Amino acid sequence: MADNQSTVHKSGFVNIVGNPNVGKSTLMNALVGERLSIITSKAQTTRHRIMGIVNGEDFQMVYSDTPGVLSPNYRLQEKMLEFSRSALVDADVLLYVTEPQDTADRNADFLEKVKRMAAAGTKVFLIINKIDLTTQETLESLVAFWHAQLPEAEIFPISAQERFGVEQLFEAIKEALPVSPPFFPKDQLTDKSERFFVNEIIREKILMNYDKEIPYSVEVEVESFHEEELLIRINAVIYCERESQKGIIIGKAGSALKRVGMQARQEIEDFFQKQVFLQLYVKVDKDWRSNTGRLRHYGYDLT
Repeated sequence: MADNQSTVHKSGFVNIVGNPNVGKSTLMNALVGERLSIITSKAQTTRHRIMGIVNGEDFQMVYSDTPGVLSPNYRLQEKMLEFSRSALVDADVLLYVTEPQDTADRNADFLEKVKRMAAAGTKVFLIINKIDLTTQETLESLVAFWHAQLPEAEIFPISAQERFGVEQLFEAIKEALPVSPPFFPKDQLTDKSERFFVNEIIREKILMNYDKEIPYSVEVEVESFHEEELLIRINAVIYCERESQKGIIIGKAGSALKRVGMQARQEIEDFFQKQVFLQLYVKVDKDWRSNTGRLRHYGYDLT
């Protein structure tokens, strides 16, 4: 009897949603144990739905990090919101992430959809992240507030950055998974390609090194990725929307672009555990964020 019970396998889609800058990517990386999502202090750093797969002998957790829920101002943000909404469709376990400064009215329509999912029986965990930045008294009032908002949800106060409460959350997720065979091969870590992670690493360095509108006007595309025995050769293009932005990205005598390239190369080497030769170029792709065809080309489609 015990032998039969031990062979039961559980698998499920664990989707992470919430407002911008509440720590969804930090939580995803903490739960997966790998650095798959960009983490910066800037909002709207995640643009895609990024999958991270955790495998055990008798379980498979398929996590999805999603863009922060926002009111879109241009076509790219509309696509980002579609990725977030898609996470409500196929979730076996939904992690709705908040933080102490978050409010229920920031994106009330989206929260209403989460409430309906919880009421219909989907397992919803309400995550209060960044509790290391608040007091016990405030935390208690937050727990009471969110319990009133989502009475069917189980509430987990955590600090993803400090990894406080993450292990308990992980075990609760595992317990909540439905009985199912694995959806992906047991040695698979993500649904994204190597090129995708190179793009994301370069884009993260742009977010870190430039201010104002520049990071949000930029897309990165790997034109070539050649892996040799001891070296990976990568050519990548940074696309911006205007000629004036191109000059800022390159910098005086190419200094700004060199800094981005050096930082990105070091992290890509850490990611692949291999020496990397990285060549960066900057080109203008006028108003690409509002162009449906260009967005499709850059991978902003659900299909």
